[in-house]
Amino acid sequence: NMSSQLSSLPLQILLYVNGIYYIFYFLATLAMIIYKSQVFSYPDDFLAPDLAVLFLMAILEVPRLYLGFKGNLTEAEAPLGLSLGLTVGSVVLCMYLLLWQTYVLWADVLLNALLLAAYALESGLKVTAIAAFVS
Repeated sequence: NMSSQLSSLPLQILLYVNGIYYIFYFLATLAMIIYKSQVFSYPDDFLAPDLAVLFLMAILEVPRLYLGFKGNLTEAEAPLGLSLGLTVGSVVLCMYLLLWQTYVLWADVLLNALLLAAYALESGLKVTAIAAFVS
């Protein structure tokens, strides 16, 4: 009786790429927030939430990617489902940085649009993988 391999290679690759892209995203967004705080008149009480959202997102990204990797490799739907749930949180924070950040530059739009596209693709693959695991 051959056991079939259910874990998703495209999902694994995408999680890896997302991990690398997120490091770039985080550093670029942080650099832009610092740049904007120097160039524009940034009200002090607006700088903190923008930074807080970015750091919260970075904190979420670690378990989000870890659970995604673990769930996919062990073919377990629970960690994958948790990762999917965390992705929803990341999408909300990403939308904040895209739409409600104090100053939104074209580079912010580009970085966040790419991240949202990656999250969407990853979520689709996670749902597909979860469906395969539970069937």
